[in-house]
Amino acid sequence: MITVKDARALLFDLVSTLNAETVPLVEAAGRVLAQDVSATRDQPPFAASSMDGYALKSTEVELHAMFKVIGESAAGRRFEGTVGPGQAVRIFTGAPVPEGADFVVIQEDTDRRGDLLTITDEPGSKSNIRPAGIDFQTGTRISAPRILRPEDVALMAAMNIPFVPVTRKPVVALISTGDELVMPGEPPGPDQIIASNTFGLKALLENAGAQVRILPIARDTVASLETAFGLAEGADLVVTIGGASVGKYDLVADVSQSLGMERSFYKIRMRPGKPLMAGRLGDAAMVGLPGNPVSAMVCGYLFLIPMVRRMLGVEQVLPPFQRARLAEPIAENGAREHYMRAILDHTGIRACDDQDSSLLSVLAQANALMVRQPHDPARPAGDEVLYLPI
Repeated sequence: MITVKDARALLFDLVSTLNAETVPLVEAAGRVLAQDVSATRDQPPFAASSMDGYALKSTEVELHAMFKVIGESAAGRRFEGTVGPGQAVRIFTGAPVPEGADFVVIQEDTDRRGDLLTITDEPGSKSNIRPAGIDFQTGTRISAPRILRPEDVALMAAMNIPFVPVTRKPVVALISTGDELVMPGEPPGPDQIIASNTFGLKALLENAGAQVRILPIARDTVASLETAFGLAEGADLVVTIGGASVGKYDLVADVSQSLGMERSFYKIRMRPGKPLMAGRLGDAAMVGLPGNPVSAMVCGYLFLIPMVRRMLGVEQVLPPFQRARLAEPIAENGAREHYMRAILDHTGIRACDDQDSSLLSVLAQANALMVRQPHDPARPAGDEVLYLPI
């Protein structure tokens, strides 16, 4: 058995950053920017008013000063003339500042009667003008790689970037194995259960940026497994769920190796999730997950998501572990690294009572995985521990 750290290093050797593709801006949110992009214009492209008011010369701004209003400047419709001495132009927020003006008196500080404007309150020293290019200028870059947030999309739209280079989404094929499984909605036999792992992992991986294909359940026969692997052709990552142990009906290792799988490792010194297998199958990376639901999901968080992030070219591949204080004491840990389902709240973090790796209901209640090192001693309430938010 190898450590979680060593397993990650070997898994990362199986994958690399994928090629880029270009998508419309409207589809770019949540994708990973693959190449730097640059603004094609200044923002704003002209000096613009930041307030509703009157544009005039700053040298003439003083209390009780009077001006003749000679026109209007609105957003999208500028005043074409020039502001001369003793003149003012009605201006609205976002509108271009007319030639000859360098100050905007807000309308609340003025009184207008017909075309006669009077400054009635102290206007202050702020010009209320946004200079051209104050937000960004032509050539301003958004640097790759980065996961594009809504704010980035808005910025690119303002930069007039209609198409965006992003990393291609990794294609992940999920293969659930076992005669005991049926799909949700199908009537299970007396000895069957519902295939839950596939759907939890699909949601987890798609949230990380992958494109996931759920393949038909592979039965506990060589022919069924060979068919499932054939259907996975073209995927960047093939994930089998169950059948990776050493029981009579655990056929994944033998079948995948007969198809040319080059195994990287088998078994990790951790719980839950010890019987995990990985290698390369043709052009794809392959990971064989244990069949217990919690084990599969924990391995998804610890191994599959980092692999997807590596294929996407994300800088921070590993999930950031955080620290919290124990709300309740915990007993000593055993010989394997333990990722305990836990609940984090304002009182601290506490391990869930039952850590059985088959209990999805406990995983659904948890919002963290508390990390215990091998042979970690018993700890009292108040001790600081590491955890991974989930």
